[in-house]
Amino acid sequence: MESNLKPSSETEDAPIAELREASKHYGAVVAADGLNLSIRRGEFLSFLGPSGCGKTTALRMLAGFEAPTSGDILLDGQRVNEVPPHRRPVNMVFQHYALFPHLTVAQNIAYGLRQRRPRPAEGEIARAVDRALETVRLPGFGPRRIWEMSGGQQQRVALARAIINQPKLLLLDEPMAALDKKLRRDMQIELQTLQRSLGITFILVTHDQEEALSMSDRVCIMRSGRIVQMGSPRKLYDRPASRYVADFVGKSNFFSGRVTAVEAGRTELAAAGGHLIAGGAPVEIAMGQTASASLRPEQIALHRKGAGGNTLPVTVINRIFLGEHTEYLVRNTDLGEFLVLVSRQAEAIEGEFEPGDQALASWQDGAALILGDD
Repeated sequence: MESNLKPSSETEDAPIAELREASKHYGAVVAADGLNLSIRRGEFLSFLGPSGCGKTTALRMLAGFEAPTSGDILLDGQRVNEVPPHRRPVNMVFQHYALFPHLTVAQNIAYGLRQRRPRPAEGEIARAVDRALETVRLPGFGPRRIWEMSGGQQQRVALARAIINQPKLLLLDEPMAALDKKLRRDMQIELQTLQRSLGITFILVTHDQEEALSMSDRVCIMRSGRIVQMGSPRKLYDRPASRYVADFVGKSNFFSGRVTAVEAGRTELAAAGGHLIAGGAPVEIAMGQTASASLRPEQIALHRKGAGGNTLPVTVINRIFLGEHTEYLVRNTDLGEFLVLVSRQAEAIEGEFEPGDQALASWQDGAALILGDD
């Protein structure tokens, strides 16, 4: 639809959109609390968090479906708090696609163009629809009815309808939640490819950490209406700033204790049973402070005989075969249960472990992250 925003005089380095101290209250309920975010042109950004964390509220404020209670929303440097959705250079793909069942695929895709004033000529609309269908790899599907399409095909139709207007922002509200795992992965790859080819800024809302990490240039981790950490998927995985982020981004084992030593680049924690676990601390932690050591399952190895580094005797409780890896649940008398992820290559050397087997769990010194309690 036609935007009433003036062309921006900003440079290409200027953000395409911004949230400035944007808050949204529903009575006493705070859905978004002082959000500050600068969104880059052409990036794939994700809001990640559990239900009720504020990620969909942030998306809806960008789209114009919600007005901030306080703060500002900017698109291309212009404040748009009072600009309605159909006047913003933004399109949104919803979780349930919101397609019109009584219209054909082509009519669904062309709907936005037909609402423009002045309306494009029919020939121009038809050519735009054909190009959009080619882009989402559905050439020739224009005459079909929506109910004749599979879930994955319907999602592509919703995408085609969104991109035909050439928006500056494409907002995706959990669009793959209804797809099975294999189709969801295929569509994730297609979305990435589509985003790169179009150069449009994509903003995804999801509670699926794997989806956010595999698709995004940057991820905003949200909690209780706030952005608690933002960065590249690798940074969030390798250097989470809190136990909450470490727990939400990937799997991690946590061992609680008290900080007993703080040195440059190394913090030591005394866990249950007097076990000392050392590692880096992304956020400064004081001596004597209660904290948790975070160890990713893939950082831990299982052995039948002694190994270097930190070693604990464990009992294998359960094993799950995952194809490229096997996930073991093990228990140490002092530290309790934790997960170990063993590659097929490592398992070929040590052999498979069965529930009830005794083993040694080990990790390299300094592999852990020492994180303050949330």
